[in-house]
Amino acid sequence: MRIFILGAGKMGAWLTEELCHDYEVAVYDEDIRKLKYFFNVTRFREIGELKDFNPDLLINCVTLNNTIAAFESVRDFIGGNCIISDITSVKTGLSEYYSNSGFRFVSTHPMFGPTFANIRDLSSENAVVIKESDEEGKEFFKDFFIRLRLNIFEYSFDEHDRTMAYSLATPFVSTLVFSGCMKREVAPGTTFKRHMNIAKNLMAEDDYLLSEILFNPYTVEQIQNISSQLSYISHIIKDRDFEEMRKFLNKVRENIED
Repeated sequence: MRIFILGAGKMGAWLTEELCHDYEVAVYDEDIRKLKYFFNVTRFREIGELKDFNPDLLINCVTLNNTIAAFESVRDFIGGNCIISDITSVKTGLSEYYSNSGFRFVSTHPMFGPTFANIRDLSSENAVVIKESDEEGKEFFKDFFIRLRLNIFEYSFDEHDRTMAYSLATPFVSTLVFSGCMKREVAPGTTFKRHMNIAKNLMAEDDYLLSEILFNPYTVEQIQNISSQLSYISHIIKDRDFEEMRKFLNKVRENIED
């Protein structure tokens, strides 16, 4: 199988390095400096070189706001049997694009960052495969993810974005609110330090990645839920209402039970 990877950012570079051991892989990025450390990989300096490579699978690894434009920039250089794919954190607009593209497609979401994940052991990490994807494409990525020992989830396009708003955007927003209240001073407390470590890890991520996740159309709904909970607990604290606080704490414990 010939695989072309479009975009050599963190995830694109990781996929290139993982796949080149078993497949014929080519990679392109507008910034050619990102390509200089790849081995056993064909490195394109011009996107037109893709035509002669004739890939069986194209993996689009550019940022979310450029994903569809990137597909359009290469569509004249790939054959009709090529499966096109994305790895975006938010799938808004992609279902419609794929339906009208004329190509088979597979959409996935590796839910970890190569910078902070333990690449040697991904057994605690997750990946999503979109249900509407082409069966051959799904089989390829599922086999790939299984070899990496990832936990695989299968969602529709809409289910994916709703789940990501809950599982990613909610903790991201909560951490940003926590971080936005910080002062540049040392504070004691184990819980504080743990929250601070989470915040530092989050803020070390790429700005485009954070923005992609937060720009999920279902994020606002989650923010409104957070705001509602903050108003509720503020009311309890102002009234020093122990009984209401106990009800609230018991509800929280129920929510986080395994």
